[in-house]
Amino acid sequence: MAIIQRRSKRKATGGRYKAKVPKRNVQTGRLPAMTSVGKKKMSMKRTLGGNKKPRLLSIDKVNLMNQKTKKASVESLKNILENPANSNFIRRNIITKGAIIETSKGKARVTNRPSQEGFVNAVLV
Repeated sequence: MAIIQRRSKRKATGGRYKAKVPKRNVQTGRLPAMTSVGKKKMSMKRTLGGNKKPRLLSIDKVNLMNQKTKKASVESLKNILENPANSNFIRRNIITKGAIIETSKGKARVTNRPSQEGFVNAVLV
């Protein structure tokens, strides 16, 4: 079954809207990439207009920013400690924005959306 991002077929009252147009290719959606901890693996997806969008599947490095010293460095990513998005993501080692991760320099919070950008940015906690 295809994922379609458009108005619901049902009204708030439960009545039906009459379909004016069929499903369009523009309205298709995708499942989340579910970026995990592991050797770097990416895929590129074609988007509207022939553009390409990176899909990060797994990664083992993180761009770590130290707020006190204002220095950035590339560190190794060890584990996921907390994830406010979903508690099941912790045991599956899935990285999302806001997740607390364990790096070689200590705990850090992810500040970007890794599955849509192709890399992981984090700040020390």
